[in-house]
Amino acid sequence: MSYLPEGLPSPHPTLDDAPFWQACQQQQLVIRHCESCHQFFHPPLPVCQKCGSSNLSWKPVSGHGTVYTYTIGHYAVHPSLKGQAPYNVSVVLLDDADDVRLVSNVVDAEPPLLAIGLPVTVCFEPASDGSLLPRFRRRAADTSSPQEGV
Repeated sequence: MSYLPEGLPSPHPTLDDAPFWQACQQQQLVIRHCESCHQFFHPPLPVCQKCGSSNLSWKPVSGHGTVYTYTIGHYAVHPSLKGQAPYNVSVVLLDDADDVRLVSNVVDAEPPLLAIGLPVTVCFEPASDGSLLPRFRRRAADTSSPQEGV
């Protein structure tokens, strides 16, 4: 099962999120980090959401997390999703990045297998232009291995 059918739009990096997308091309997940208050945050901004500092960096994270919430789509919200239903849109709470949540998909879970609290790990799948996008796969709850690529 894949949630990236032919023709799905590719990301258009901005000045604030370009390093995130560049790391994805290396099959690595990085999250914006404030060096002043030591807080992770996403989406990336030019200043820390907590303390307002511009002393920021990008830090690699494990890519492990849990499904915080999800919804099942039964209708195509983009022409490229026609015939792909049902599909999920999942919010994943990352294990090692404070309260950071990424909106993505769990690519190997049919709707009956999805659940809040489901342990997942990042994987990277190609968009229509070949650029890699972060998605998630199910994992055993006690897994502590590094990120897994495509």
